[in-house]
Amino acid sequence: MSVTVDVDVDPATLRHVLGAFPTGVTALAALVDGVPVGMAANSFTSVSLNPPLVSVCVATTSETWRVLRHAERLGVSVLSHEQEEDSRRLASRGIDRFAGLSWHPTEDGAVLLDHASAWFDCSIEREIRAGDHEIVLLNVHGLGTDPQAPPLVFHGSRYRRLATG
Repeated sequence: MSVTVDVDVDPATLRHVLGAFPTGVTALAALVDGVPVGMAANSFTSVSLNPPLVSVCVATTSETWRVLRHAERLGVSVLSHEQEEDSRRLASRGIDRFAGLSWHPTEDGAVLLDHASAWFDCSIEREIRAGDHEIVLLNVHGLGTDPQAPPLVFHGSRYRRLATG
């Protein structure tokens, strides 16, 4: 794929401007050899209702994605406003990301975080290389939501909560 980019668009400015767009925060996770492996991602979006498809973008340099991409199933947990520290943990390097987290596996090995606003049990349909990221298209096999758990939001390079009322 060839993309033409105006030379005046530098990555730092692009990142700053994209930060004006609020996003949800998700955890992608699966059991790999019986051990939970996961990462935080905020580039999650719906793609299709029929068939049920969602997508997430992950950096091509992500070592965690190199492991997760081979899992039979992936759990996508939409983190609730009470899970900011969970998100920070899942974005950290060199630690046990699941220490202290409350989670459960599905029968097929997807890992879902407890107390999430929503969850999806998925399998990988396709990966599409797009610059320095992979667009990962996911088939949805199961899903659920907790309407009493407002989502965690990332905006302006920081975590935020939605106002109620």
